[in-house]
Amino acid sequence: MEQFRLAIIGTGVMGSGHIQFLSEAKFCRITALCDTDPEKLKPHEHLKDCAFFTSDDEFFAHSDLYDGVLIATPHYDHVPLAVRAVELGKHIVVEKPIAVQKSEAQRLIDTMKKHPEVKGAAMFCLRQIEAHKKIKHLIDSGELGELRRINWIITNWFRTQFYYDSGAWRASWRGEGGGALLNQCPHQLDLMQWFFGMPSKVTAHMSFGKYHDIEVEDDVTAFLEYPNGATGVFITSTGEAPGTNRLEVAGEKGKLVYEDGKIRFTRNEVEMSEYSRTSTSKYSGPPVWNVEIPAASANPHMHRDITENLINAVQKGEKLISDVSEGINGLELSNAMLLSQLKGRTVELPIDSALFDRHLEKLIATSRYRKAAAVSGTNTDLKSSFSK
Repeated sequence: MEQFRLAIIGTGVMGSGHIQFLSEAKFCRITALCDTDPEKLKPHEHLKDCAFFTSDDEFFAHSDLYDGVLIATPHYDHVPLAVRAVELGKHIVVEKPIAVQKSEAQRLIDTMKKHPEVKGAAMFCLRQIEAHKKIKHLIDSGELGELRRINWIITNWFRTQFYYDSGAWRASWRGEGGGALLNQCPHQLDLMQWFFGMPSKVTAHMSFGKYHDIEVEDDVTAFLEYPNGATGVFITSTGEAPGTNRLEVAGEKGKLVYEDGKIRFTRNEVEMSEYSRTSTSKYSGPPVWNVEIPAASANPHMHRDITENLINAVQKGEKLISDVSEGINGLELSNAMLLSQLKGRTVELPIDSALFDRHLEKLIATSRYRKAAAVSGTNTDLKSSFSK
């Protein structure tokens, strides 16, 4: 079997991270890189048998050089570039989020349907963390019973003003399309829908530039309502230190808490509702078992895993870990939260994509974003970002 030829478009922080993850991989070889900033290509000139491009058009004109494309550009470029690649018959890996707007994500999905021979993955690498796999198994297997309440506090995405100043496109409606929900939390929003499915209603309150000199959201509290009557709260911020990452799930058969890399399951011996109906006690709950479930909370190869899985799907028929079409779900949660804040009311899902687009266009029209030189810095280590 021939080695898969991979191109990467976008060689900033994430793109460079992928080059580092994949340059020594045996399952593929990097045969082309593209970035509109020639300076961002220079650190990678040591790669052998690799073509370099500074123009999207030139990059796609030489599509014979690669079998698949990993897209790690600013958010608004994800769908246009992915669509071009798919129409050329190239397999794709798209960094999170797959789009800024649900309508654009749908455009990519519709394009994929027209090219069933093409495989597409979204970079939802946190699905590859063992602890997350075990949480999903506990839910899907019915071990927790019917879910009643979900609470996720994910505020350890702390970012400095220097971080936001490090890229001209960052933290603006025109350049990035959003803040904490669209940049830091696509992983958790993907896990929310992966674990629990989609809610039917969302009510959100958020602050724009509360902790930083930015125009997008850096503090969010959202209330979720699910079709079975379960409720959820999702809280995130990039301005809180020290932050918290705590997931708490209450079901008929017990409570799961995931925090500090540990899964704790307090299992009811009798289902909550049954105990409530049959017990003669006024105050005490059902007897419980306290279980600590061992599971690794980190995976240093999780980014590489997603790309390798795509290639295995192409060459061996392996099932995709995170099909690109699934990227619309977490994105819709993000869009719904923003729309709720802008409208000042609860919004129902699925959202009205056209309505959301009109509100985003208004934000873009008043955006202060201007293309300028980014603030330089040396700390581009991604490990601290993903040690959540």
